[in-house]
Amino acid sequence: MTKNCSLTSFLKSSFAAITLAITVTGTATAEDAQVIELTQVNCQFVESENDINHGFKSAQKSDCEAINDTSGAERLTNSKTLELKPGKYIFRVKNENVEYPLGFYLRGESLLDKARLPKVSGGGLELGVTKDYEITLKNGEYVYSCPLNSTLDYKLVVSDS
Repeated sequence: MTKNCSLTSFLKSSFAAITLAITVTGTATAEDAQVIELTQVNCQFVESENDINHGFKSAQKSDCEAINDTSGAERLTNSKTLELKPGKYIFRVKNENVEYPLGFYLRGESLLDKARLPKVSGGGLELGVTKDYEITLKNGEYVYSCPLNSTLDYKLVVSDS
């Protein structure tokens, strides 16, 4: 009987500690995180391409794949690399004019970085919808994109310097 009571007490205290940890870490808010706003249009993020909306037309993912096959390398060379300090961020992503659902995916750039760096992803970005994606970034090289809209893999560098 004593062992059962001890186990029950242990489990209750462990559960309380886990609940406390979840409550303390919580989610980032605009007050304690920097907000990065990104606008998705057909086949691209506008801010990432130096605030240029190329006016691509797309009814589906494969349209963007074809566009990126012809213009992607040059556009990526001319794109803006986001340079941030380590810390909490909210990536506020808007689907401005894409008729099909979009998402957002931020991850380490290399295979090793994909394994060691934090990542965030999600979908549900219907036409006109804006969603927040919260993450605490560590030093490293990242890329972000929308796999559903087949955007380019735009570069993000996080460094203390």
